[in-house]
Amino acid sequence: MKILKLSATDSTNSYLRNLLRKSDVENWTVVTAEYQTKGKGQFSNKWISEEGKNLTFSILVKFEKLSTDYQFYLNYSVSVAIYNVLKYYISERITVKWPNDILSANKKICGILIKCVLKNTHVNHAIIGVGLNVNQTEFPSEFSATSIKNIIGHDVDRDELLQKILLEIQYQFILINHQRFDEIKQQYESILYRKGTPSMFVDVENTKFLGKITGISLRGKLQVELDDESVKEFDLKEIRFA
Repeated sequence: MKILKLSATDSTNSYLRNLLRKSDVENWTVVTAEYQTKGKGQFSNKWISEEGKNLTFSILVKFEKLSTDYQFYLNYSVSVAIYNVLKYYISERITVKWPNDILSANKKICGILIKCVLKNTHVNHAIIGVGLNVNQTEFPSEFSATSIKNIIGHDVDRDELLQKILLEIQYQFILINHQRFDEIKQQYESILYRKGTPSMFVDVENTKFLGKITGISLRGKLQVELDDESVKEFDLKEIRFA
């Protein structure tokens, strides 16, 4: 595994993508940055990270036989990997807010952004971006965010933490390569935020409704049981918590 350490870049995802355009990049190449000037989150949201305090990195992973039908399992596997590492640092309950925000005590501690490049019916490669709040203690008031340091009260060695996360992601991707998708889905759903708990949601028409998350579909959609006990599936940006 090759790790490229940058002092600053616009975003590690963009840096790795540009690198791919210029040359052949080794599988499992990792790009980390002390600071991102244009850190990216889901749906073009910005990722705010204080310089030298957190982990912001991207990983290139190439595939030989991953069908596009299962590309969403990359998100599930990375979420489970980070959860598995964080639970050894944090005693508070950790959950994954669909599709890929990791929460501790209902506050965001990590975000994941995965971009897949497809070739016919298969995933050629993916760039996996991770932003994890480690030693930062103050966040903008508009963000409900926290960090490992805020929770446990002391600094964490970021290099050691990165190595643990990379090893765990590699392990989880063994399940991907062996097509153990049921196992991956089960692990992801077991840590899904508010799964099985009645909650208020808002749909694309800004209508509020009561529902209960039952799981996720093979296509990565959120499955919600409605008042009439029917189950409806929602895609990204089609639903949010009220």
